[in-house]
Amino acid sequence: MREVFQEKIGNALDGAFPDLVEREIALPVVPDSKAHAIIGMRRAGKTYFLHQCLRQRLAQGIERDRLIYFNFEDERLAGLQAAEMGGILEEYYRLFPSYRRSARVTFCFDEVQAVPGWEAFVRRIIDEEDVEVLFSGSSARLLSREVATAMRGRAMETMVTPYSFREFLTATGRAPLESGKPVGARRRSELERAFGDYLATGGFPEATGMGLRDRIRLIQAYVDAVLFRDIVERHGITNVTALRALTRHLIRNVGTQVSINKLFNDFRSRGVSVSKQALLEFYSQLEDCFLVRRLQIHSHSDRRRQANPRKVYLADHSLASAFQPTPFADRGHHLENVIACELLRRFREVDYVKTRSGYEVDFMARSFEGEAVLIQVAADVSEPATLERECRALAEAAKDHQTASLLLITELDDRQLNYAGSQIRVVPAWRWLCAAPVGT
Repeated sequence: MREVFQEKIGNALDGAFPDLVEREIALPVVPDSKAHAIIGMRRAGKTYFLHQCLRQRLAQGIERDRLIYFNFEDERLAGLQAAEMGGILEEYYRLFPSYRRSARVTFCFDEVQAVPGWEAFVRRIIDEEDVEVLFSGSSARLLSREVATAMRGRAMETMVTPYSFREFLTATGRAPLESGKPVGARRRSELERAFGDYLATGGFPEATGMGLRDRIRLIQAYVDAVLFRDIVERHGITNVTALRALTRHLIRNVGTQVSINKLFNDFRSRGVSVSKQALLEFYSQLEDCFLVRRLQIHSHSDRRRQANPRKVYLADHSLASAFQPTPFADRGHHLENVIACELLRRFREVDYVKTRSGYEVDFMARSFEGEAVLIQVAADVSEPATLERECRALAEAAKDHQTASLLLITELDDRQLNYAGSQIRVVPAWRWLCAAPVGT
């Protein structure tokens, strides 16, 4: 193992950092006694984000030989035990003895879950050495809840998601909209076109620039990897038919309320044998693997929040396109998924709202500073009846949330309107998505 450690450290020091799209993801400020856990769905870009963190430190003036990337997905490391991982640091400090406990060294450990008991090693070195540790790995064995348990509160999580629209612009060679800068007719047309491309392509880095057929096959393969490697193999699932059926239902019903009782009855009528408890467990496992995200109804009553069905959204809207007979048939729900993902990036809390009169508002988001915004999403509000329906729900919800701002996000409309005394900002999705990463 010593020779392998030496070679991998040498490669890390000699190799140039890969070219990458700069992600608008910020690591939290943590005490020296904590590590950074980089989590997220498969193929969202966690490894490249580790390299981005190293490049940022290099730009800040930290010496290149204090920035180490170490990937444990190496057949030569098969059988490595946690007690042997200390050899990595020993080999490094043999090369740079003057740095030991006198100069902070950043170690990025990728696919760290390949070594049983890795967490004890990470906890030990952040206690004993002057090191910054970032670690990531497959969601099959590095789920969010397990990081907290394994590290015993010694790690802060950062989630890497598929590209946001701003990141997609950068990835495709287009300049993001500068904050506060006026948008001329040509620039507006360019951004509208770019958003149409984003809505069609999605945000998975590998899929950017692919043709439709190859992109669909690639994204379907992502889902298969989640199902079989992150769930079936990990949990010993035998009822794969029911798991697949649930996954397809969730993927094809973006933005809808999901009731396990209704699903159970529907599956039983179709001859899919599965218990309610198994469906609940599958649902939770799909969320653990970051494939789906669930939003609760907004309420101060925990009982009401638990009793009402949750709305389901996907890690990226391209997942829905890849499993529909006509990829772009459900444009409105795909747009809603885009907005949901962006809200979950920007805000502390995101729920949906049911008014006293029974109207539904797609989202209520609350910032870390406590500011609230009520949001409806509709691809096209050119029909008066559609505009009336969306505004009516917002105005009704505003009666119970009087300090919340009101927002109607569409594909093209851009105006301010007054509805029944409520001020509603109608904004095209591309403009709202181009806003600064934090806030509305």
